[in-house]
Amino acid sequence: MSQQHYDVIILGAGASGLFCAFTAAQRGRRVLVLERANKVGKKILMSGGGRCNFTNHFVEADNFISGNRHFCKAALTRFNQWDFIAMVERYNIAYEERKHSQLFCLDSAKDILNMLLDECASAGADIRTHCEVTQVTAQKEGDYRYELAVSTPQGEEHLHCESLVVATGGLSIPTLGGSGIGYDLARQFGLQLTPRDAALVPFMFSDQMKGLCERLSGLALDVEVSANNRTFREALLFTHRGMSGPSMLQISNYWHPGDSISINLLPDDNAGDWLLTAKQQHPRSLLRSVLAQKLSKGLVAELQPLWWAQHSETPLAEFSDKALRNIGEQLNQWRLKPSGTEGYRTAEVTRGGVDTDGISSKTMEAKQQPGLYFIGEVLDVTGWLGGFNFQWAWSSGYSAGLAV
Repeated sequence: MSQQHYDVIILGAGASGLFCAFTAAQRGRRVLVLERANKVGKKILMSGGGRCNFTNHFVEADNFISGNRHFCKAALTRFNQWDFIAMVERYNIAYEERKHSQLFCLDSAKDILNMLLDECASAGADIRTHCEVTQVTAQKEGDYRYELAVSTPQGEEHLHCESLVVATGGLSIPTLGGSGIGYDLARQFGLQLTPRDAALVPFMFSDQMKGLCERLSGLALDVEVSANNRTFREALLFTHRGMSGPSMLQISNYWHPGDSISINLLPDDNAGDWLLTAKQQHPRSLLRSVLAQKLSKGLVAELQPLWWAQHSETPLAEFSDKALRNIGEQLNQWRLKPSGTEGYRTAEVTRGGVDTDGISSKTMEAKQQPGLYFIGEVLDVTGWLGGFNFQWAWSSGYSAGLAV
């Protein structure tokens, strides 16, 4: 059993933890990062299909969900997207801008992780893997504020530090190291937690929609999806479990169990007006033939028994205007009630977390617990799809790194 002393110990070698580590080490702090998994930065490596959507050209507080919508502003201002882009360019990492101003590595997410590790190495921050923190104790007196009991492959160690940074992430994708230890530590030291849910996650269905989705599995289309006064226009992807794609991941941030979602299958058209025009111009056509001009035949074949089963062979001329308007309304507002989401297994982030009311927005330090900091996903700050969660990791990590 060994006794070791550090100025700063950071729990978690993910995006926020690594950024905090080299920021603090560059200030001359003696820094140790403890990672329970066998490798660091696993979530960085798998993000963006292995290309890491590392930030966005346009980052605003409105791109984040939190009990306090203003909390993220200070950190996002102190270290913004342009600061991170400058760092990426300094390392000559090739990147590209995709739609919605999202920035991705051209080659590999490894470029971002290697950049962070290089910064840690040159600043002198130590990183250890296979380290499971089993106990954290606040010291009432002495040179160090916190004592940590850590289980390692070599046995148990006791570490001491002045500042303890919790960068353990959330519950999402447990196979990549997600765990609830950060929430346990928050509770231990008297911080409040907001309700947590899987977010940026696909939807599942249990009714007739499940079969429909299975049959259309693999089909993607451009839609507008709405829930709880939020609307996103992105691709929808049918899967054998339900609905995925960027549109569904985005709206999942705002959806709660029991809510309906509304899908606009023809976001560029007033579908009712369009169908009435089609009735005038192509009176002998069948509705499915007309709809197949704008939607896939497979989808139209699935909608027919739902919305005009009795009129599958009826020419448009024989539909009443009211009937066509009703079908048009359904095309523009297809209301569905998911049975749930795929959960933390596939969720990109955890919505909710450590209540920001107990945290300094400037330093990320717990207001009532000196020397204890929370950064990244463990906090009640959840970004949209599009590089916003990584930007929050860099910004919150930087803010804490300047303070520890």
